[in-house]
This record gives sequence, C-alpha cells and structure tokens, in this order.
Amino acid sequence: MNVLTETPAQDWGPFGRPLFDDPSSRALSRVGVVDVGSNSVRLVIFDGAARSPAYFYNEKIMCALGAGLGDTGQLNPEGRVRALDALRRFRSLAEGMGLPDLTVVATAAVRDATDGPDFANEVARETGLRLWTIDGEEEARLSAQGVLLGWPGSYGLVCDIGGSSMELAEISGGRVGRRVTSALGPLKLQSMKGGKKARIRHVRDVMNTLQEKMGPQRDRLFLVGGSWRAIARIDMARREYPLHVLHEYRMTPSAVSKTVKFIAETEDLDALRQACGISSTRMALVPYAAEVLKRLVKTFKPKDIAISSYGIREGMLYEQMPQRLRDRDPLIEACRFAEAKDARIPGFGRTLFQFIQPIFRSVPEQRARLVKAACLLHDVSWRAHPDYRAEVCFDNATRANLGGLKHWERVYLGLALLHRYSNKREGTRFEELYDLLDDKLRLEAEVLGKAMRFGAMLWMEKEADRGSFRWFPKKRLLELHLTRAAEPLFGEVAESRLRSLAGSLDAELVTKIRKRPARRHH
Repeated sequence: MNVLTETPAQDWGPFGRPLFDDPSSRALSRVGVVDVGSNSVRLVIFDGAARSPAYFYNEKIMCALGAGLGDTGQLNPEGRVRALDALRRFRSLAEGMGLPDLTVVATAAVRDATDGPDFANEVARETGLRLWTIDGEEEARLSAQGVLLGWPGSYGLVCDIGGSSMELAEISGGRVGRRVTSALGPLKLQSMKGGKKARIRHVRDVMNTLQEKMGPQRDRLFLVGGSWRAIARIDMARREYPLHVLHEYRMTPSAVSKTVKFIAETEDLDALRQACGISSTRMALVPYAAEVLKRLVKTFKPKDIAISSYGIREGMLYEQMPQRLRDRDPLIEACRFAEAKDARIPGFGRTLFQFIQPIFRSVPEQRARLVKAACLLHDVSWRAHPDYRAEVCFDNATRANLGGLKHWERVYLGLALLHRYSNKREGTRFEELYDLLDDKLRLEAEVLGKAMRFGAMLWMEKEADRGSFRWFPKKRLLELHLTRAAEPLFGEVAESRLRSLAGSLDAELVTKIRKRPARRHH
C-alpha cells in the first residue's frame, strides 16, 4: 500500500506523512548540477527525494579559472583548458548515469572576465552544455537557499566565499532577504598590490560598505565555501575537537580570533595543511580568507558562527523542491527514507515511536524529533555483523550526511542507536565523543536505546497492538501493559531487556497482562 494513502494525515503527528513517494518528490531523484567556480569545477548528482540531500555522486576538479584575473582581466588559460576537460568528463558521466540534463552555473570568475562569454560559447560548442552565468546577488540567493535546505526556518547572515568574490545574504523565517556581493575573494586579494597593510585596509573599507547595505546582522553567521571549511578544519585541529564533521560545526567569535592568529603565526603551513587534510591549492588561499573572516566577525559581531557544507549547489536543489517539501524537517524525512529502503519492517519505526513515547513525553520538542529519528533508524543497520552492529550504528549517526543535526545531536542519536544493540557503551573507539553530551543527555540516550531494544522484541508487524508503557517519573514507576497476544513474546530475553531499561530509569517495574494479577519486580 502506498505510504501516502494508508492513513489520514492527522494520524502521522507533527511531522506529517512521508513525502518521498510523492511524484513531486520523486522527480528530485538524480538531479545533476555543476558549479563552475573561480577555484574549482564540481559536479554533484543529488537524490533529493528525501528532503535531506543524498550525494549520489560528487566530484571536484581544481581548475583555478580565476587565478590572475585581477591582473589580466581574463580567465586563467590553463584553467580554461582544465575546466573544459572537466565539463566534458561530467557530461559523459551524466549520460552514463542516464541523467536527462545537467544544470551548469558559473559564478564570479566567468562573470567578471572579459573572455567569460567566449568561454561559455566554447563550452556549448564542445560539450553541448549551457553555461548559466549568474550575478553576485543571484549567487548569494542560491547559497542562502542551500543553508535553508539544512536549517529550515533559520535566521541570520549567510556568507559565501569563493575564489573571486564574497556574497552576503540575510535569511529569516525560511526566506532570503537582502543580498550583496563583493570582490573579497582570496584569489583577488592574493594578487592585490601594496602588501599586507594595503590589503587589510581594503578589506576593512569594503566590509564597512557591506555593513551599510546589510544593516545590523547580529544573529547567527553561516559560513559557506571551501576556504571557510578549511579554516574550520584548522580550528578543529587547534581545539583538538573530536568529531570531524564540518556541517553544523560551531565557532565563537573568540575562537575565530584565536584561529586566525594561529594561522598567521604558523611557520610551517604545509605541515598544518597535511595535518588538517587541506589541499595545497586551497591552503595557499587560507591566510587571505582568514584576514577576511577576522574583519567579517569584527564588523557584524554575530552571536555565534556555524559552518554550512550546503551552499550554491544545494541551493539549486532547493530551488526545484515544492514548498511543502521545503517545509519538512530534513532529518525526519531522511530517516523515513532510510527506513523505507533498508529496514526489515519498513513502517515499524512509527509503531515503535508510539510505543516508547510515554517515557519521553516530557522531553522538549528539540529532542522529541531525535527520539522519532532514532526509532526510524533503529533497524537500518541490521545487515552489519552482530559483533559490530552497535558501533556501525553509532558511526552512521555521527558521520552521516544529514541536515538538521547539531553535533551534540549526532552523538545523542548515535548513543541511542548504540544502546539499541548493546547495554554498555564503554570500551568503544568513540568514547571521546561522549563528552559532547552532559550526563543527563547521555543517560537519556541510553534509556532511549534500551527502550527501542526492548520494544523491537514485541513486534514482527508494524500495526499490531502489543501493549503500552505508562511512566510515572515522580514515583519512579514504569508500568508495562501487554495484550494477551503479546504474552508469548514476553520471554526471558525480553524480560531481561525490560529490567535493564528500568535500571537505567532507576524505576520500579510493574508488568500487567490483561486482567491477570500484576507482577512486581524489586
């Protein structure tokens, strides 16, 4: 039965019915986009039907089209050759994958170069691809939409830095507001005459002009672009931060100041580059980008700073989404898609969530969605070897390419799924990550995992009525009410798992089966 028609929408709760089987969502499968930037040319093929972008294919070729543009006014000749070769390759790959077409967008280097139109014509002749050269404000809008793909309804200032330009866009309530572009790309700053003092003075003056146009922007600052991500990698290394996931990585203004100083004082940038896994081409631009970031933070004074791995390419996917898909929680929709694709009993996650929900009735909405996500993902790793299943679950949750997840939420979700398969979490290679959660959240994730571990023993069909929990936190009393049909399922292993759950809750346990006398456990 189609998942969209089996029950009324109101029965699905606050997240609504899944949309990935809807025709308007299925049309987003295998969407191919190419970003022709000043530094690189990248092909991304999305499967966007699940709302959170799945990267079916992702390849980047460093071409440096914009190198020397500030001096010559033209595209780098060697970069033109490399970019054209890259586009030929990407066209062939797309044809081999059965994609009907590719959307190809060119940004600052091509739009600023005097030979940009000639290059676009050459691309059309040689590859058959149409190169859409967009202006700075459109680039800012698409980058901001990429941020909205990962953070629906978010607000703040999006800053996208490329090789030859830097764009700012205001987002609020899921909409893109004011937008502005500038020439503060590190490739242009690298070739600027007058030395460091002249460059810093120029960055300050341009930033002040941008502030006049954008007005006060003291909410969250979202950083988009390869140079920002490289700086974030260095910040992680400086702090010895344990989770090397760039998306949703947070920095404070103070941390930015320390990392910019750390970069400026590092004598062996090549050793730092290798330690952080940054390409030599990218690292050459990092010191210039760091100067821009320092001034950006000093000028706009954001309350906090978030790295977004989603930018212009994801913004192009967002552009094609129907509004009702845009409005969905990217985490929940992606987890639903994963369950439908990989779980043994697709649809059971919803039943499991309803069963254990009484234990989590008082958790705030922010964590209730994590409980829902865990239930949807609780069985998607069943093919892993039993000895490693718990670790695979943790690994998947903490490192999966999912939108709408803060770093601590990744660890919370990972711990819950680890405890779905294991009572203990000690002795794993992930222990340094546990410190991203406080004691209360670690315990809550453990309880969630053990509740799922028990609940999974009572069902082999998603809609069956097996029983319900009642939780009295003040009394520290957990009641399990089972139907007569569920009694044969409540064997020794199930009872042991229930006792383990009650132990984590520090609760007295009562089980009731129909009208038979209650059994008390102390």
